[in-house]
Amino acid sequence: MEDICLWEFVVHAKVEDNCLHSCRIVFNRHEQRLDNLGRSHIVDQDNFANAPGVLMRKVVPADNSCLFTSVGYVLNGKVDTSCASFMREIIANAVAADPNEYSEAFLGRPNVEYCEWILKSDAWGGAIELSILSKFYGLEIAVIDSINAIINRFGEDQHYAQRVFLIFDGIHYDPLYLEPLDGGSIQTIFPTEDERVLLEAAQLAKEARLSRQFTDVQKFTLMCIDCKVMLSGQAAAQQHAKDTGHKNFGEVAA
Repeated sequence: MEDICLWEFVVHAKVEDNCLHSCRIVFNRHEQRLDNLGRSHIVDQDNFANAPGVLMRKVVPADNSCLFTSVGYVLNGKVDTSCASFMREIIANAVAADPNEYSEAFLGRPNVEYCEWILKSDAWGGAIELSILSKFYGLEIAVIDSINAIINRFGEDQHYAQRVFLIFDGIHYDPLYLEPLDGGSIQTIFPTEDERVLLEAAQLAKEARLSRQFTDVQKFTLMCIDCKVMLSGQAAAQQHAKDTGHKNFGEVAA
């Protein structure tokens, strides 16, 4: 007998000038709301090209939901950990709605089992979740991989008009924002046609790798920079981050 996942999922969206400004989600009869989804809290695309700045990392909690909190930050310009459950439901619904695309072979577990798993607060997000969120919000999510000094661009083939940036060190995601040199307001969402920020992100990836700001999860010994404790392996690092809230790790050279 085939498993069936019966979920009620209704979206009420407000769109102005081709931009999604607010969204009310009714999921299994529980309403959740997220405002200003289409762009960050302060975005002036007309003046952006003339405003020099520095791409910076915004540290978010290491609470197993750092990917979702990071996406929430680049959308709304604030750290709000409550958005994680909302995004988990978005992902679970998308996966349940398309069992052919999101098969057991693709997910690494049965579709229904994955949907139950991703809704748990201790489930870590990754490439699958980023691709779904990119499609849902209609923007490219560029993730700086500080392990390999590359940028993974989710939604690149969709030619979205806007792009946001995250950085990933092997176990933790943080969002990136542009800090203007003139002391103006920060920016978290950028036109995809602007190559300047993309080049700066690529340089940031190289610098992060050279300074060993990454965790090689396959083979590594690392130190918690916050408390100087030595750790061995991905499981130990994840548990330490969960137990202490520490999120700054550096690989120890062999």
